[in-house]
Amino acid sequence: MGKSYPEVSEEYKVAVDKCTRKLRGYIASKGCFGIMLRVAWHSAGTYDVKTKTGGPFGTMRFKAEQSHNANNGLENAFPIISYGDLYQLAGVVAVQLTGGPDIPFHPGRKDQNEPVKEGRLPDAELGADHLRDVFVKAMGLSDKDIVVLSGGHTLGSCHKERSGYEGPWTRNPCIFDNSYFKELLSGEKEGLVQLPTDKSLLKDPVFRPLVEKYAADEDAFFADYAVSHMKLSELG
Repeated sequence: MGKSYPEVSEEYKVAVDKCTRKLRGYIASKGCFGIMLRVAWHSAGTYDVKTKTGGPFGTMRFKAEQSHNANNGLENAFPIISYGDLYQLAGVVAVQLTGGPDIPFHPGRKDQNEPVKEGRLPDAELGADHLRDVFVKAMGLSDKDIVVLSGGHTLGSCHKERSGYEGPWTRNPCIFDNSYFKELLSGEKEGLVQLPTDKSLLKDPVFRPLVEKYAADEDAFFADYAVSHMKLSELG
C-alpha cells in the first residue's frame, strides 16, 4: 500500500496554491533560495524515529528553536496555512525556481506546540559517523539520502556570522544542478567553501561512489533528490 496523507479541505488546497504563487514571487525577488531550502531541511531534520518527536510540524516558529546553533540566521519566514506546510512548501518552491526537480508536496502538517530540544541537527564540524547518527539512526533515513541531500548545498552560501564559514559551495549558488558534487571532487578552491561534513563524503567508502555518480549524471541526481527531499519533508 502507498503512503496515506492527511485529508485537507478544498479551502485549504486553494490556500496552498495561493501560498505557492506568493512564495515564488517572494523567493525570486529576494534571491533567498538557499535560506528557504535550509528552513525546510532544518524544520524537518529534528525528527527522531525512536521517540516519534520533532519533524516538519512548524516548531521552527518558536524563538527557542530558532536560537539553536544550527539555525543561526533563520529568524523569520511568513501564515495562513500551517507553519509546518509553509516551511516545507518554501523548500520545494526554492528548488523548482532554481531549475531543480519537481518535488511532490502533500499538505496537512499540523503545527506542534512546543519547540524541540537543541542538538538534533547536523554539526558541520564533524564527519561521516556523525552524519549517520543524525540521518540514519535518529531520522530513519539512509546513506544514499545523506549524499543526495548534501547536493542541495548547490544553492546558497555560508555566512561567517552564522556558521563560522564564508562563501558558496558552487560558482552559481542560485542554480540547482549537480555542481556541488563536481566541485567536491575537484578539490578546494579560493572563494568556495567545503565543510568538514562535505569532505567526509569523499573519505567514506559508501558515500564516495554516490558522489562520483551524481557528479557524472545530473539526471540521476535530480531523480534521487526529489525522492530524498520528499522523504525528509514527510518525516513523522
